[in-house]
Amino acid sequence: MMQSAPPLALTMGEPSGIAPEITEKAWLAVRNSGPAFFIIADPALFAGVETRIIESPDQAPAVFPNALPVLALSCDGAQTGRASPESASSVIASIERAVGFTLSGAAGAVVTNPIQKSALLASGFSFPGHTEFLDALTADAPMPGDAQTRGAVMMLAGPQLRTVPVTVHQSVANALKSLRPDLIVRTALITADALRRDFGIAAPRLAISGLNPHAGEDGAMGAEDTLIIAPAISELQELGIDAAGPLPADTMFHEEARAEYDAALCMLHDQALIPAKTLAFHDAVNVTLGLPIIRTSPDHGTALNIAGKGVARADSLIAAIRLADMLATRRRAS
Repeated sequence: MMQSAPPLALTMGEPSGIAPEITEKAWLAVRNSGPAFFIIADPALFAGVETRIIESPDQAPAVFPNALPVLALSCDGAQTGRASPESASSVIASIERAVGFTLSGAAGAVVTNPIQKSALLASGFSFPGHTEFLDALTADAPMPGDAQTRGAVMMLAGPQLRTVPVTVHQSVANALKSLRPDLIVRTALITADALRRDFGIAAPRLAISGLNPHAGEDGAMGAEDTLIIAPAISELQELGIDAAGPLPADTMFHEEARAEYDAALCMLHDQALIPAKTLAFHDAVNVTLGLPIIRTSPDHGTALNIAGKGVARADSLIAAIRLADMLATRRRAS
């Protein structure tokens, strides 16, 4: 394995879930081909593979073909299948350290294992999820020079479809209250920037969904599509963005429709994530756009119900590792 770029930093995730198992399986899958990574976690979590404690990220590539590199971080309260607020401080510290290494250039990108949000919130964690926390952790770092705007935006990227929710970790009622033309425009600009810079798409095409059935049917099924979404699309077109819509969400995701765009912007969380996970549940990757670092993650949760049973699939984590490496390589070359 040739490794000249910095290794990727994997976070511990929820230690009582499937994160330790899928990390072991991911290492077994890529240890000979790369990319090299290290995990910031308690070494005691990894009993199924050979591990090696490292002191700094630069030691990971040499270790990687023969052992899982672990940058040790003690963790209390881990009990297979049962998440506990006791381990929250370690889960959070792992994310913070991974981001710090990546901002400094010691790591090439952050790949986050799934977290149990309820356990973190019970410990006093104040962010709805990874996306918002990463945005805060990187708020003072400069963006790449060609970025038009910044701010954490979630993308689900699979082999057949990329979707971006404009509103994310909110109830439907609160999402509707926060939906504004400027939010749609900002999300679309960040998405177009990332598609150009990190995904290598020179002229990104964006499909923008409506909110209501049939995209409002000219106001017969709701006015938001006409009053909020259509003006945002007009502004994007004036800014030179290839944006189409508002499109009825129920006809955006079949094969012929997907051929017409590079990413679909959707107004609600589930509007974006249901088609992405239906098409590629085991292969889709959560990518955070609009940050000064590359961050990817599996598109699934902690799966406490199958933790410790040896049946968890690592496909999405493996895809997240490979995509993080590809995006980081492109960004370094730009």
